[in-house]
This record gives sequence, C-alpha cells and structure tokens, in this order.
Amino acid sequence: MNRQMTAIIEREGDSYVALCPELDIASQGESVSEARANLKEALELSFEAASAGEIQRRLHEVQPFTDAAWRCERESI
Repeated sequence: MNRQMTAIIEREGDSYVALCPELDIASQGESVSEARANLKEALELSFEAASAGEIQRRLHEVQPFTDAAWRCERESI
C-alpha cells in the first residue's frame, strides 16, 4: 500500500527537525533536504520493523489547519 505522508520541517537552532504527524515519527538533519531524507529513512525502517497492527494503531489522519483554527490556537496559548 502506498500512502502519502506529511512532513513538517522546522528550523531548530543550526539544524532542521522533520516530523511525520500521521505516525508521530521525527528525525533531524543539517539541511531541509537532509532532514527530509532522514525522516523518509526513519519511516521506511518503522514500516519494516512494525507489524501491520502496530502501524494501524499509530496511524491517524491529519486534519488541514484552517485560518480559523490557527487563530483559535493562537488565542488559547
């Protein structure tokens, strides 16, 4: 099964952190492309090692973050 996953990449100090929110798996790298490649590798290793049941338990849908939701989140911080 091929499934498209989300990668959220943010700068943290001198490096970049990459997160796949659907599975709560993260990695890092010295550049955006390295962080993305490292996240892809972490996901591939996770899919190889985990059972189908474990993947289904961890997998959750990521909802689009609308402008209204963003305003609400910012106000509650």
